Formats: sequence, C-alpha cells, structure tokens
Amino acid sequence: MLQQTRVAQAIPYYFRFLAAFPTVFDLANAPLDDVLKQWEGLGYYSRARSLHHAAKEIVEKHEGVFPKNPADALALKGVGAYTQAAVLSIAYGITLAALDGNVIRVLSRWFCFEEDVKDPKNRKKLQNLADEVLFAADASSWNQAMMELGATVCSPKNPKCELCPVSQNCMAFLEDKVKEYPKSKKKAPIPHQQIAVAVIQNQDGKYLINRRPDKGLLGGLWEFPGGKQEEGEALEETCIRETREEMGVQIEVLHKIVEVNHAFTHFKITLHAFACVLVDGEAKSTNGEPHWWIEASKFDAFAFPKANIEVIKAIREGRQQLTLF
Repeated sequence: MLQQTRVAQAIPYYFRFLAAFPTVFDLANAPLDDVLKQWEGLGYYSRARSLHHAAKEIVEKHEGVFPKNPADALALKGVGAYTQAAVLSIAYGITLAALDGNVIRVLSRWFCFEEDVKDPKNRKKLQNLADEVLFAADASSWNQAMMELGATVCSPKNPKCELCPVSQNCMAFLEDKVKEYPKSKKKAPIPHQQIAVAVIQNQDGKYLINRRPDKGLLGGLWEFPGGKQEEGEALEETCIRETREEMGVQIEVLHKIVEVNHAFTHFKITLHAFACVLVDGEAKSTNGEPHWWIEASKFDAFAFPKANIEVIKAIREGRQQLTLF
C-alpha cells in the first residue's frame, strides 16, 4: 500500500484489509473481486492484483511464509528491488539497502547527485550510494530511519535541515544548495482526456455495469460503459459510440448527470456521466468480460474506480432522474 500511497491515507485501508484477510492463506484463497473491493479507493489496482498473486505463490511455494532468500523474494509477483530490500531487512534483518523516493531525495542532497534521479539509467548509481552508506550491523533500523528522514525532515519543499542529524555531512547543506536537489528534468505536460460514460437504467430500475479486463489500467474493476472522446466528437456521441462498441447496444442520451475530474499518474481525465435509455439490442460485453444489471443498492458489492464512485454518489443523491417507465 505504501508503494504509491502516503502513510496517513493507507492506514485505514491497511486495517480494513487485514480484517478481511487476516492471514496470507485468507488472501490467497479469496476471489480477486473481493480483494479489489477491499482495495477500492487506493488506486493503482495492479498492486492489489500482484499482491493477490504473490499470496498464492507464498502459500503454494513457501508454505505461507514470506521467503527469506532474496532471489525467491524478488521472484514474487509485484516485488521489485525496493520491496525486496525493505521487507527482508525490516522483517529478517538481511543486509540490503532500501531505495525509495524518500531515500533517493536524502541521498541526492547528501552527495549532491547531479544526474536526473527519475532516469532509470541512474537507478544503479543511486543504489550504489545507498549500499555505500548502509549501516550493515542493523539494516532494519537504518532503512526505516532513512525513509523516515526523507518523509519528515528532508522533505521535497521546506526541508528541516536544522533538525537533520546528518546535515553536517550533507554536501548540499554545506554548499547551501539544498533546494537544487534532487535533480530532474521538467515534466512534459500531462495529457487530459475527456471520458463519456452511459448510466443506463432498464424497466426494472436496474443499472448496467461491466467488468474491465484483468490486464491493463483499472483491471478487474467494474464501471459504467463508455470511453475516450475522439477528435471532433460531441460527448453525447462518444457515449453512444463507446456503449455500442463495448456492449453491442444502441442507446439514447437524455441528459448529463455529473462531471468528475480525476488524476492518474501520467494523465488526467474529466469523466462525463450521462443518463441514457436502451433503444435497441441486448447488452453483451464485446470483450467477453461479465456484465450485470444491478439495483442501486447493490453498487457497494462491486469494486469501482474512484471516478465511477463519484457517479454512484450522484445517482444516490438524486442528481439525475431516470424514472422513465
């Protein structure tokens, strides 16, 4: 959970997740849909899928115990060099230096690291610095201290250098260049996509939802049918086209329900949800994934992306009228 999420945000999810899956055996045996539901709201759902897969590997190959061997740990789904070093050093005291974003920031200032810290080619150089300063006698405490130092003292903006226990060894501090590090190239403009989705209600008052494929963005989550606006296309046209392509049906758009702005790692979206009615055809997912007609009271049984959750809130708050029959 902490790979991409702040501690304060992760804590309630962490306890909720452990309550649902108190052991690795419970997690391994749980349906993926249940795992995604407990993860709902954290984002980066590929982490949840990888965690579920790794739990199965740990049960099947390691008798339910996280492997101590570094190669075995690294072979687990979703475990990279940072997770490997953090877990093995903290849990087992193995001498590995953990390198996360906080540690990278500390090291870049400590050594005045002049290269782009976000360039993958420089990862090995940064890892070498982490290995160089690692206190091998207690890698567990050292890694935790380095990560905490970056999170609470050596912060991205307004670092508290006067409180830093290593400031007198920090090259950037001694040269009064702390604000110049870490070095990174300017980010390219973040793409902004317009998304239109269809909130379709049938004669029984049920809503149509479909499941995203396991692989890819938001894999395994449920959503209202729809997709990305094409150039020169009105949003209502997008809604009609995408629903036809995804579900094989023709719909009529009645009115907009809500707009939701949401940011992913590499792009942003504005999701436009439209109240719609079925005009022709029988809904069937064209990619072979399951779909359901469900009552509004059943939304909570399914894991949805954040933007779709906001649409559900709008439905429940009566920000639209779909009583058509």
